Amino acid sequence: MTTGAADVRQKGSDSVETPSGKWRSGENFPVGSLLIRRGLRVHVHAFYRFARNADDIADNPALTPDDKIRRLDRMAEILDGAPGRESPAAAAMRQSLIETRVSARHCHDVLHAFRLDATKLRYRDWDDLMAYCRYSASPVGRQLLDLHGESRETWPASDALCSALQVLNHLQDCAHDYRWLDRVYLPMRDLAAEGIGVEALEKPASCPALRRVIDCTLDRTGALVERARGLPEQITSFGLRRESAVIVGLAVRLLRRLRRGDPLAARVKLRTSDFVAAVATVVTGFSRG
Repeated sequence: MTTGAADVRQKGSDSVETPSGKWRSGENFPVGSLLIRRGLRVHVHAFYRFARNADDIADNPALTPDDKIRRLDRMAEILDGAPGRESPAAAAMRQSLIETRVSARHCHDVLHAFRLDATKLRYRDWDDLMAYCRYSASPVGRQLLDLHGESRETWPASDALCSALQVLNHLQDCAHDYRWLDRVYLPMRDLAAEGIGVEALEKPASCPALRRVIDCTLDRTGALVERARGLPEQITSFGLRRESAVIVGLAVRLLRRLRRGDPLAARVKLRTSDFVAAVATVVTGFSRG
């Protein structure tokens, strides 16, 4: 046990979980929707709550990096079976893992990513960002696939999809993350190549150089989405196959919206019509198949 985690325990039953103040409404993609097998939805929601609450710790601007690490370490301890009521989400996640016999590895991976968020504010290049997504994004898809007993051969396409979703979310929130957390996921090398720094994110609208960096990031993200298009056909579970197809469709639509919109001027997000169209496309495709 780390000393920091022990310090948190000494506070008694006070929760280490804390809201970040970052918006939760209007999630981009379905989480444990009705397409997921009924008996697994509670476990999908447990994992989402665990990851979301850990993310809130990392994103809380009122906490110091050391405090964030202490809280995340305490979540890890409770996840691994330590007694305590400071993290209801970790306790519920532990119970879910016991019931489903899924490894805790994916949970610990996302905690690793949130520890990085607590201390790492810049990313050198695209490879550096993808290394981060290996822990922040890939475990989400892997958890879902393991819950459904899917083959690990699905992991590469799932990792591509989850990384794409992560980067799209970073682009949506690029202004907010910089202004409130001094955190920038746009590769520093790309900004430098255009002769600008992170200060460009302070502006009310993207300058031409920043727009080129965003478009370059979208090009790379589009390549990830293309790699993910084959994921649904690799999945045996009918419900998860349909949900993954809907998510791929939504990723394509959000990518298009970010190409047309300016995330500095206003948050670019999916509309109800995007969800309806993505679901309709999948339903039509499956009915023809």
